[in-house]
Amino acid sequence: MSDLLAWFSGALLAYLVGGTLLALLARRLGIRSSADYYVAGYRLGGFLSAMTYAATTYSAFMMVGLVGLTYSLGVTSLGFELVYLLSTLTILTALGPTLWRMARERGWVSPSEAVADITGSPLLGIVLAAFYLVALIPYTAAQMKGIGEIFAALGPGYLVGVVVAAFLVMLWIILAGVWSVALTDAFQGIWMIASAAVFIAWLIGFSSSKGVDLAAAFSLTNAAGLGRLWPLAVFVGLTTPWAFFAVTNPQVVQRVFMPKDSTALKRMVYWFGLFGLSYTVVVTLAGIIARGLTAAGAFPSIQLRDAVTPTLLTMAPTVVAAVVYVSIVAAAMSTANSIILSVASSFVRDIYENRLGGNRPIAVSNAIVAALALVAASIAWFRPANIVDLSVLSSTILLPAAPPTIAGALRPGKLRKWALAAFLVGELVVWSAIPLYGTRTNTATVVGIPIPLMSLLLSLAITVAGISIR
Repeated sequence: MSDLLAWFSGALLAYLVGGTLLALLARRLGIRSSADYYVAGYRLGGFLSAMTYAATTYSAFMMVGLVGLTYSLGVTSLGFELVYLLSTLTILTALGPTLWRMARERGWVSPSEAVADITGSPLLGIVLAAFYLVALIPYTAAQMKGIGEIFAALGPGYLVGVVVAAFLVMLWIILAGVWSVALTDAFQGIWMIASAAVFIAWLIGFSSSKGVDLAAAFSLTNAAGLGRLWPLAVFVGLTTPWAFFAVTNPQVVQRVFMPKDSTALKRMVYWFGLFGLSYTVVVTLAGIIARGLTAAGAFPSIQLRDAVTPTLLTMAPTVVAAVVYVSIVAAAMSTANSIILSVASSFVRDIYENRLGGNRPIAVSNAIVAALALVAASIAWFRPANIVDLSVLSSTILLPAAPPTIAGALRPGKLRKWALAAFLVGELVVWSAIPLYGTRTNTATVVGIPIPLMSLLLSLAITVAGISIR
């Protein structure tokens, strides 16, 4: 463990120094307004736009959560994640150009500001800002928890990892806002995809060195039932919130505003799709191989999903393990940075600037970012639930915003009070279920209908009624 800790410390130091230098470089670009701070003044190139979208989306959920999910529940996990990718690419292709153009025409900075504008409901913008806090700060805490668990496993301790995560979130955002986040996201995204390639190459080599015939091992896995499809209600319940992630989660909605021109927007979609497909296939393949190794007796049976990747890494060469551990830190950090920045933007833009007429948005932004980072770190101390479950639950809470957002983009300003009604009725369904089912709300059903789907359908029905009546 001492050798691994030494290699991890070296790799982590390289990551921290590289990320901080990029954040300092971003500061030279100059941050003069909330538009500069939150959406890079609408000046990001295609590559940076793609990498910040990808790194923001693909958190510790992937290398830890999805590997474990695939290991535990089988190959359908690949379909679960591909639904997200295909849905996101469809939404970005269909609605991305409209939202990108309107952001420039109307000066949008925060996602809740955009939703309030296109639906014609200013009150919905304020309500959404509050729900972002409720849904996403615990999810941010889960990212810090992931970093804390790595530090705990390697020796420095859980609390040290959480403190490091909170400090870096504050440092990299405060230095230059989204410019820092975008540049460090590019750095982190490259680290993530490169380490995933190294990890899967080692895993295949490891299987060969153990004399394991993966084809035979997969047959044993399928015979054990892990090749079968999930129950339809489970699949629909988990994938529905994921399918609309691109229009409900503020950290990714905001990234559609940032490309400098239509060409950069197209490149963002293309490179994000390539990154997402590659990363998804590699990560789910790792879970399948791990399960095959267990079936062949070359890897222990793991009951806790989030322990699969850490257990695999105990068998890897120290260099590989250290690089992959740091990639998990990078994935968690990129998501935490982006969420906190987006949540802060809704409060600063929608309340401080637009309603209170404040003229010091950067100073207020920095204070809110620091406060949110500390709140998330405090929650992380209590070690919230499984990464996959918490991730999907966060998106389930925000899911009722999808119908009014999409309708607003297609018919701006038409919904008005109906938009808020659609959102709140959908939320009523979700929040009625959470006390009963907790993180299992995603897969629970009422009269055979998964709760996320019921929430979406009710929101959609009110949205359609609002458009029709008007």
